[in-house]
Formats: sequence, structure tokens, C-alpha cells
Amino acid sequence: MKEDYYELLGISKGASAAEIKKAYRKKAIEYHPDKNPGDAKAEELFKKAAEAYEILSDPDKKARYDQFGHKAFEGGGFGGGGMNMDDIFSQFGDIFGGAFGGGGFGGFGGFGGGAQRRMKGSNLRIRVKLSLEEIAHGVEKKIKVKRKKQAQGTTYKTCSTCHGQGQVTKIQNTILGRMQTSAPCGTCRGAGQVIDQKPADADVEGMIISEETVTIKIPAGVVDGMQLKVSGKGNDAPGNGIAGDLLVAIEEETHPNLQREGDNLHYDLYISLSEAALGSSKEIDTVTGKVRIKIEPGAQSGKILRLRNKGIPSINGYGTGDLLVHVNVWTPKTLSKEQRDFFEKMKNDEHFIPKPEKDDKSFFEKVKDMFS
Repeated sequence: MKEDYYELLGISKGASAAEIKKAYRKKAIEYHPDKNPGDAKAEELFKKAAEAYEILSDPDKKARYDQFGHKAFEGGGFGGGGMNMDDIFSQFGDIFGGAFGGGGFGGFGGFGGGAQRRMKGSNLRIRVKLSLEEIAHGVEKKIKVKRKKQAQGTTYKTCSTCHGQGQVTKIQNTILGRMQTSAPCGTCRGAGQVIDQKPADADVEGMIISEETVTIKIPAGVVDGMQLKVSGKGNDAPGNGIAGDLLVAIEEETHPNLQREGDNLHYDLYISLSEAALGSSKEIDTVTGKVRIKIEPGAQSGKILRLRNKGIPSINGYGTGDLLVHVNVWTPKTLSKEQRDFFEKMKNDEHFIPKPEKDDKSFFEKVKDMFS
């Protein structure tokens, strides 16, 4: 089981953004590769701290983590899982300021000392529609994505302005003394490299648009609006940069007979007066196929039948919801003369006079039970 992100950083769930950033900086400096050369355990803790910070520093990701835990980012490399050194240095290098060699830290294989920082390509976003059946079982989708990829034959050379650092440093004399500032290089836009040669069909960054089929593994129990991430399937970055991510927004399709409420499902079952009085057997839809249920004689409109574990699996792994079947007795709107005569005779019959028992809950009591 994965470790809790709050425990990894040593903070409480109510920590502010500033406290989260401070806690991450402390952990990352403690386990930084420059301070622990060759220490595999320290490197792993360094990655875990960055993974925790990636989620908790983003309000949207943090909200989903607080609600669904690690399950919100599972499947096909989603979420913050499995960050590599390039991801960490590309995204969080500026947090360290001058803690390592005055220039933050750079890409994997060259820590501190003003080493070159690797750019990350832009993210892509797509929307995937899922049926309730797919959500209940989890599904693997193959999606065609158009993404920028580095064109074959494109070569790069070190930027002469920043000498491969990706940023330029300026020293200015002010009334407060000499001030040193760093900013992304305007020539290479922070890449540290510029194009040397490129094919005719490539753009100014040496990229071409390429269509690729991406396999997305979607875990059971996802909810409408949830966003998943496939690492490295966004746009490529120029030079020796790392690819962005593919962000997958979940859209839940409307089911013709079932309505979802959290992990529970609701089904409206209509039966005739005859079926209510005499009892019946009805076939209904579930996300695992059709099932047959028994309606006892004397069934009342508003009765709720609960089918255990016929709902949606919890994305947090807390079991499976139920299917609630709402029985509605259908009253005919038009009657033949023979039928009308029958009901006229039954008006005052003792068996047709309402006699609710203690177990027959009112509508408001049923609503209260549903939300308790």
C-alpha cells in the first residue's frame, strides 16, 4: 500500500500551501542526490517527497486525493505515481533557490552546480466518455492522439547566449547594493539548445504533428469530472527535454434505466395494480447484466428493494455500492366499463381500504433513510 502523502511530508491534512512547500523543500534537501551520492534509499525518498508535493501543491489534485486517496490517480501511469528525476528537476527545481550550487538543480545526471535544466513539453487534454458498465468494471481504452513529436533528422546545438544553462544571470547595481537575478534565456526559451538542422516539414522547434494510439487503463469506480494522467504522452519538448503528459477527463454517459448516486445505483420499477396485489417476478437491468427479482403480494408503491453489491465499486477500495429498486404502482388512467364497475364495487371493500402498518414508512421517512 502506498504511503500517505501528508505523512511523507510530515504535515497535517489542514496544512496551508506555504506549509506544504516548506515541508517539501525540507525533505527534498534532506534526501537530495547531491547530499546522498550513491544512496538508493535516499533517492527513493527524494522521489516520493516530490510525488507527494506534486499532488498536494495542486488544489485540484489535492481535493481529489483528499476525497479518493491514491485510487484517484491509479491506472496507466496516472497522477503523481512513478515520477522520475527529469520530472522532478523540470517541475520543482526553482524551489531550492541557492541551496545547491547557487543555481538550483538541473536534470538527472548533473545535479547542482548550474547544471542544465531540461524543459518539459506541454500537456494535452482529452475527454473520454464511459458507460456505467465500463465504470463498474474498469476499462482499457485505445485513443488516437495527435501530439507534437521531434522530427527525425532534427539536430540541436548548445545555445550561445546561455551556454546550455537555459537561463541567464544579470547583476545590477542598486541603492541596496549589487543584485543578481536569473531569468529564462530569451534565445532558446529556457531549453539550453537551439536548432542546428531540421527537415523542411518540421516547425520552428523541429516538431511535427504525429497521430499515436495511446492505451489508457481506467480503474473501476471513477466519477464524472475526474481527471487522470498518462505520463509522457503529451507534446515532446525541444532538444533533450521530456514529454508532457496526457490529461484524461472522465465523462459519465447517461444510462437509460439506472441513476448513479455515489457508489449506489437507483432503478425505477413500475408495476400494475394487479402485479402489486397478486405479486410478480420482474427482470431489471444492472451493471453486471439483467437479474430477476420477486415482488411479494401486497407490494406498496414507494417500497425500496435493496440489491447488495449491485452498484459501483468504490474507487477507494471500500467495497461496492448497492442497487436500490424503487417500486412504483402504476394506476391506470382509463378504464373500460367492466373495470370501472369492478372498482366501484371494491370502493368500500375492507381489503381495498388503506390500512398502513408500522413497518410502512412514509415518503419523508424513506427520504430520510436514503440520506442517513
